[in-house]
Amino acid sequence: MNKLILTPYWVERKNEYYRFLTSGFIHADYKHLIFNMISLYFFGYIVEAWLGTSLYIIMYLAAIVISDIPTYLKYKNNSNYASLGASGAVSAVIFASILLHPINLIFIYFIPMPAFVFGILYLAYSYYMDKQNRDHINHSAHFYGAVVGIAFIGILYPSTIPAMFETILGGIQRLLG
Repeated sequence: MNKLILTPYWVERKNEYYRFLTSGFIHADYKHLIFNMISLYFFGYIVEAWLGTSLYIIMYLAAIVISDIPTYLKYKNNSNYASLGASGAVSAVIFASILLHPINLIFIYFIPMPAFVFGILYLAYSYYMDKQNRDHINHSAHFYGAVVGIAFIGILYPSTIPAMFETILGGIQRLLG
């Protein structure tokens, strides 16, 4: 695990850039792994159906790497910091799915909410928790993974961005109207 985990200090000192990718394939414990895989199961098929398997895998792998770049930049001089897990890539998949189907209902602790509402709340939470820096979770990877998922779909299929807003506004109008 020590050779695979993202340790920005060692990436900087020993040019061990492979850690950007390998850290996405190890997890702290079974709970961490299971949570990521359940999330991937529920959202991944939507994104894979849209992109196809090859682009889906490219997006997933790119998100593992790109979502850890801000962490690397922030902690490259801290020999005690390490990060692992596929949360950035899973976040990319979840937010790509939200972009494609923004008003689908998502149940968080049995509370139903439209996907876009969950997305806004989750991005705000991830940003806040990253600034607090009180736990051992790489919240910035969640945040930047979400950005990767939205950007990946948005760049390949630019019409999805305005379509998302039209869908959200249409849903709000139906709700109010």
